[in-house]
This record gives sequence, structure tokens and C-alpha cells, in this order.
Amino acid sequence: MKNLFAILFVGMLSVSAFAQTKVAKIEFKTDVIDYGTIEKGADGVRVFEFTNTGNAPLIISRVTSTCGCTIPKKPEAPILPGDTGEIQVKYNTQLVNPIRKTITVISNAETPTVALKIKGEVIDPNKTSLLDKKDKSVMQQ
Repeated sequence: MKNLFAILFVGMLSVSAFAQTKVAKIEFKTDVIDYGTIEKGADGVRVFEFTNTGNAPLIISRVTSTCGCTIPKKPEAPILPGDTGEIQVKYNTQLVNPIRKTITVISNAETPTVALKIKGEVIDPNKTSLLDKKDKSVMQQ
């Protein structure tokens, strides 16, 4: 009988200790930023905002991008429970092409890896396409 009570007591103690485990949770306002159509040389900085909805400090250990044309910047200090933070992303708008990039965030959160995306298109307003010239004859071009 004593063994049964001892086992129950230890079991209850371990369950209560497990229930009190503190964990950080990261919740982004959005996981996709759409640049839309922007001109070459425009401001390429955008911000992903997030909140630590957990009950432990959130530590972002690493933020990477799929290429060198996108530079992410992470917060250096821990984000306390209930506080907000941001990850700044700078895209090189000197590159004229569609934007389809992924930013990977690694932290101590309950979900340790989160994928964020940026999309859009950079155009050069000084260059016109052949479709824009269709109303002129070949000799006028």
C-alpha cells in the first residue's frame, strides 16, 4: 500500500512539474510581405512584426535568407512574454526581376523554425517593353 501511495505521489509531482513548463511562442502579424510592383532603386526595407505569446523569453538565434540579395536583421535582445519585436528585411531593389524569397527564423519558440516570404516585382521605368511600342511602326522606333 505504501508503494502505491509513493508511486501516486511521484506521478502527481511529475505531472504538476510538467504542466508548469514555460515556453516561448512566436506569432507573426503576417508571414508574407508583398512589395507589389516597385521601381528600381526604391526603398527595399520591410518589417515583419511579431509577438511573444508564450510565458518564457523568446530568443531569436538566427535569421537567414535564400540569397544574398535579401538581408534580414534580427532583434539582439530576448523578447519577453507579451512583448513585440520585429525582423527587418532589406531587398536589393537594384535587381530588376520578380521577388520570391524565403526568410527562415530560428528561435527557442515552441515552433523553432518559421518560414517568412517576400514577393513582388522590381521594374525599371526607363526601359519600355516592345508591347509599349506596338502603336509605332518599325521605322519610327
